[in-house]
Amino acid sequence: MNNKISTGDFLDLSDFKFADIFENTTLPWEVITKISDYVKAKLTEDNPSANFTKKNNVLIGKGTIIEEGAVIKDGAIIGENCTIGSAVLIRGNCIIGDNVQLGHGIELKHSLILNNSAIAHLNYVGDSVVGNDVNISGGAIVANLRLDKSEISVNIAGEKIKTGLEKFGAVIGDGSTVGVNAVLNPGTVLGKNCVIYPLTSVR
Repeated sequence: MNNKISTGDFLDLSDFKFADIFENTTLPWEVITKISDYVKAKLTEDNPSANFTKKNNVLIGKGTIIEEGAVIKDGAIIGENCTIGSAVLIRGNCIIGDNVQLGHGIELKHSLILNNSAIAHLNYVGDSVVGNDVNISGGAIVANLRLDKSEISVNIAGEKIKTGLEKFGAVIGDGSTVGVNAVLNPGTVLGKNCVIYPLTSVR
């Protein structure tokens, strides 16, 4: 087990309503394997929080707007005061915190987004963990599958850590910004307050 990093190095969970999903995890990407079961469990609860409405396979927080043309497949939890833009596709079970903005034409797959983050438009984000106050600019892509489809590893301080995941996009720490048309390759791990320049390919 790697003891050089922990989830707290990347994410502040103190105001995240669904922070309990991180219980019994140490490394931030370990939560990815728990998303589907967590969403399904929340959807089967008889008495969801008073600030949430259950509609079909989605828990929707108070004040959230889902624009015409957005599609939500599988299951999802969407927090309070979010905006889900037109032509957004959410699939593979996702958890979205409060005050999150998803712009036109985004595909979000099997990912967790913390509070106050924005994904601009025409983005793909797959099998990822996006922190608080993150901005992903237009056209940026978070790829989640290696070309050879092998297990994804992460390099931390010169140490190669196997994740056990065939699909894993990125962990993007709180306060980070990803510029337009940048690409985060599978297994990218960004700390807090990182800036990725436009058109950059990051590993």
